[in-house]
Parts: sequence; structure tokens; C-alpha cells
Amino acid sequence: MEAAELIPYLGWIIGACFGLGAMGIVSQFQTTRMKIKNGYPLEGMWGQSLKPGSDKETAHRVTLLTQENAELRAELGSMKDRLANVERIVTDGGYHLGAEIDALRDRALAGLQDKGKA
Repeated sequence: MEAAELIPYLGWIIGACFGLGAMGIVSQFQTTRMKIKNGYPLEGMWGQSLKPGSDKETAHRVTLLTQENAELRAELGSMKDRLANVERIVTDGGYHLGAEIDALRDRALAGLQDKGKA
């Protein structure tokens, strides 16, 4: 394909380039808007912070999130302990607990029948 064959399509090519550029600008604008709306810090071209989050509200939010994180870690630890207990019960033969309870009940009924109380 030669350059002369592209001349009729030159308007479409230029329009597509401008359209892609405009979509990039709009998407960056939307990303920045969402960051501002949700309280994320803004960054410059090289990653430096443009709006440092050192106010009291941000410090309080970090404190609350740290406490929530500690609570969730403790809850996760207790869930791991519970899961370990369930695994131990299932794998150590404690799974047949219902049969053992029925055997004890049958023995108790047999003992009561011998005494004439059942």
C-alpha cells in the first residue's frame, strides 16, 4: 500500500487519533475525579504526593482501619482454631460420635429395663 492510497482515508485517520487522545484525557480526568471523591491522595507525574493526607481526619481514619484490621486478624485466628478442631474431630474418629451416643442410650435403656423402670 502506497502513501497515495491513504490520502482518501487521511481524514478518518486524523479523526481517530484525535478521538483516542480525547478519550485518554477524559479517562484521566475521570480517574482523578474518583480519587478526589473517595479520598485517595493525588500523585504528580513522578509519583510524588500533591495533596499530603496529614490532617486529623485522615489520621483518625488510619487509626480506625488499623483497629479493624487487628480485630479481623484476631477473628481469623479464632476461625483457624475452630477449623483445626473440626478437622481433628472428623479425622480422629470423633465423627462416629452419634453411634457412641446411641450405644450409651441403648445401655441406659437396658439398665432401666432390668430394674423395671422402662
